Amino acid sequence: MHAFTRDDIENAARQVYQVMPATAQYRWPLLAERLGCTVWVKHENHTPTGAFKVRGGITFMHWLRREHPAVKGIVSATRGNHGQSLALAARAVGLKASIVVPQGNSLEKNNAMRGFGGEVVEYGRDFDEAREEAARLAQEHDLFLVPPFHVELVKGVATYALELFDAAPDLDTVYVPIGCGSGICGVIAARDALGLNTEVVGVVSTEAAAAKLSFDANTICETASANTFADGLAVRKPIAQAFDIYKEGAARIVSVSEGEIAEAMRVYYTDTHNLAEGAGASALAALMQERGRMEGKKVGVILSGGNIDRSVYAKVIG
Repeated sequence: MHAFTRDDIENAARQVYQVMPATAQYRWPLLAERLGCTVWVKHENHTPTGAFKVRGGITFMHWLRREHPAVKGIVSATRGNHGQSLALAARAVGLKASIVVPQGNSLEKNNAMRGFGGEVVEYGRDFDEAREEAARLAQEHDLFLVPPFHVELVKGVATYALELFDAAPDLDTVYVPIGCGSGICGVIAARDALGLNTEVVGVVSTEAAAAKLSFDANTICETASANTFADGLAVRKPIAQAFDIYKEGAARIVSVSEGEIAEAMRVYYTDTHNLAEGAGASALAALMQERGRMEGKKVGVILSGGNIDRSVYAKVIG
């Protein structure tokens, strides 16, 4: 992936802002008191789909319409947020969207994808098997296969990082969840385009640690499972394009347990009254784990989404 310039990201932002406004980033005083550092939260839980990925969907559809004007529809695999993004963005440009999810996927995320105009297909035991089915459907029905990682997706996602860095250019560290990698790659791209020295720290679940294992080994590693309630982190094998970027651009990758993620979700509620899904809370969980290391510093955490089923959230909060 070529390096983005500030102009590249600002042009992407103009496309994004046709559909949604910029999201807020706030310094939360109770988080600062709890953690002993300045904490800026980037609120990607406040987008039209409740997660950051809508930005990449918008920019990707602009690119697709321009480069492949004859395309009649798209297909992709997701655990939810990517699919909502593509369903919304595809409908906006008049395209059909078929979204493949694993069996047993979040009912509320499935309903949201349908609400945004997507056709939901349940297949496979996890995201990776759903991805294989999406590739098959693309061939069978002559649909454009939208990958989980693409330069145009990253360009859109980088717009949230540009907003954060414009508001807080002197951040020492930003913690970012890692699923398929567009989020952390977008933050790295924006940081580099602005010439900042902020360290970027990726976050994974201990139950889906392929990105950390790969980062530490400097080669792609695959895990046998990715059984985490944090849907957005549930990936068994890193996307090679994304890994090439974050293995060079990230300072380190931190793994957080299911219990640490759940505690971060509770802290978001008590200290900011914001709802965070598992992946969305993971960056704060990593900061809580590394609080001693971050004492006195200025830190950003990406609240990447708030799409969690009511029953799961009730259990965590309870």
